[in-house]
Amino acid sequence: MREYLLVLFVTAAVTYLLTGPVRKFAILAGAMPPVRARDVHREPTPRLGGIAMFGGLCAGLLVASQLTKLSGLFIQAADIRALLAGAGIMWLLGVLDDKWGVDALVKLGGQMIAAGVMVWQGVTVISIPVPGVGPVAVTPTMGMIISVTLVVVMVNAVNFIDGLDGLAGGMVCIAAMAFFLYSYRLWYGYGINDAAPAVLFSALLIGMCLGFLPHNLHPARIFMGDSGSMMLGLMLAVAAISITGRVDPDLITAQTGSQTATVHELVPIYIPLLLPLTVIALPLADLLLAVVRRTWAGKSPFAADKQHLHHRLLQVGHSHSRAVLIMYFWAALIAFGTVAFSVPGRGRALVLGMAGLCLLGIVVLLMPRFRPRAPHAVQAFVPPRYRKAAPPQVAEVSVEAELSVEDEELLGRLGTGATAVGGAQRGPRG
Repeated sequence: MREYLLVLFVTAAVTYLLTGPVRKFAILAGAMPPVRARDVHREPTPRLGGIAMFGGLCAGLLVASQLTKLSGLFIQAADIRALLAGAGIMWLLGVLDDKWGVDALVKLGGQMIAAGVMVWQGVTVISIPVPGVGPVAVTPTMGMIISVTLVVVMVNAVNFIDGLDGLAGGMVCIAAMAFFLYSYRLWYGYGINDAAPAVLFSALLIGMCLGFLPHNLHPARIFMGDSGSMMLGLMLAVAAISITGRVDPDLITAQTGSQTATVHELVPIYIPLLLPLTVIALPLADLLLAVVRRTWAGKSPFAADKQHLHHRLLQVGHSHSRAVLIMYFWAALIAFGTVAFSVPGRGRALVLGMAGLCLLGIVVLLMPRFRPRAPHAVQAFVPPRYRKAAPPQVAEVSVEAELSVEDEELLGRLGTGATAVGGAQRGPRG
């Protein structure tokens, strides 16, 4: 666990430190498109935040390659090389789109090429575990189709929710945390080494998101752009593919002593890719609704609009920050609730407790009078809108200190306004 945490912290630190210089570079490079009708921000904001994320990814992998327990992954498995190749292609495609714009069909073709490169290097679904049957092998062609489809769907799902400040980064971070808990249990709890790449990929994802979010929370100083959102979606898909079909239920049955217990332990992966799909259920639902909505209206499925779930939250009256927090809590509730099905004993109670807190957070956020504020201890590290406003201080004015001696004598001869008004009112009556 310590080595994974070290990789996570290094990735987060490098991403955080690189984001500031990348923002200045984006401004100089002119990667600040004008505000569009479907945008919710009011001023042009630089993109290309994915450059900082890619730097954090490379730094995290560099540190992992020097650690004792993680260095073996760079020799034994091709997943890391495939990840770098696919993420590099996706990142380059996103940079071009952030700066000059890329046609939707060209972008889709680039996504399929990136996914195909990873499949060619070995990151593909080999088998699908079925309850009571065990792993069912799939043909190379079927495995390639499933893998490419998952990558394309995941990439576009994350790209679709990148519409509010901090929304995509936060939701991917929550999904990565849930996936980290699940894959770490398989690797450490049951000694399944094939789950180790998924644990590393999840730790890298968490670090990239945590390092970028301080710059991206509302009001955002920089956007991740397609160079960041598509890379995050690809990494989430790679983490799912690297573990799907590689976990042999018989290994867990040998330790639990019961096939029924094994079925319970592996609930999230018995249906192919169920866990990674459920941890980003909201983005996927938003993607499907957008495709149906645009196709029904006779438009292209890739035509942009302002009818996404986060846009609807704003339309019903929620503030920008409240809409993002509601989406966070919904994503966490679904993700950790799914993971809880595979955690036994006290661990399940802990995960269910986390899901319960998420449900409570949703209820509180739906209360119209609630205003989210950060605790006093962390207010120096959060955007101004999350800080508690200081009560206004009324300055006490000393009349004696401001009036000179001549002014005081003049005021004494004139009298007060009340005296003058009273005299004026009594004059006509006499």
